[in-house]
Amino acid sequence: MPDDSIKADVVYLCSPNNPTGAAYTKEQLEAWVAYALKNDAVILYDAAYESFVVDPAIPRSIYVVEGAKECAIELCSLSKTAGFTGTRCGYTVIPQALKRKAGNGQEMSVNKMWLRRQTTKFNGVPYIIQRGAEAVFSEQGQKECQEMLEFYRENAKIMMNTLTKKGIKFYGGVHSPYIWLQCPNGMGSWEFFDYLLENLAIVGTPGAGFGKMGEGYLRLTAFGSREGTIEAMERIEKNL
Repeated sequence: MPDDSIKADVVYLCSPNNPTGAAYTKEQLEAWVAYALKNDAVILYDAAYESFVVDPAIPRSIYVVEGAKECAIELCSLSKTAGFTGTRCGYTVIPQALKRKAGNGQEMSVNKMWLRRQTTKFNGVPYIIQRGAEAVFSEQGQKECQEMLEFYRENAKIMMNTLTKKGIKFYGGVHSPYIWLQCPNGMGSWEFFDYLLENLAIVGTPGAGFGKMGEGYLRLTAFGSREGTIEAMERIEKNL
């Protein structure tokens, strides 16, 4: 959460978060927006996993907070919403109300600066991928996306149930495809990674790979087959 003793020009927020799976409440986002407005900071709000949110009380966009349009840029992706990983297809929301001063003191529109950057340095996503993205927002596309998201949510539930039975502390899995678990028996991230790989043939992502604060944790993902998820959890339940 915001620390008034620190003056930041840019704040990066990811909610629901990768890798922890945690999601900000509206009250928490209000605190960040208040901080940004007070310090003339810009919030880069990564909403790549917003489609996994199931609780109406959890914001899917930072713009539900009053004042956010004056300080926040929202980054959205079709990678997780519609399985577009690798196609580099997403969109960025930059409100017209977002303005900042240049070095000479002149007030500049961030929206216009971004448009100039995009039109001079980026040739756009390939047309065939654009047509696929267009289909995502059709009635049938939305229906299929929701079915896919529900499939991954069920995978997450299977993992959470097993970890709960084993008494392993974890976060996420509800509004996110990721489960952030505490490595058992005081193991380090890479130590637990090696143990799962060598003894149970299960692959996760060592928390230390996300930075020093991730040491002692491991990330599991719901982006897998149902059969593979069940098999992995059965191995953990029997052997861990």
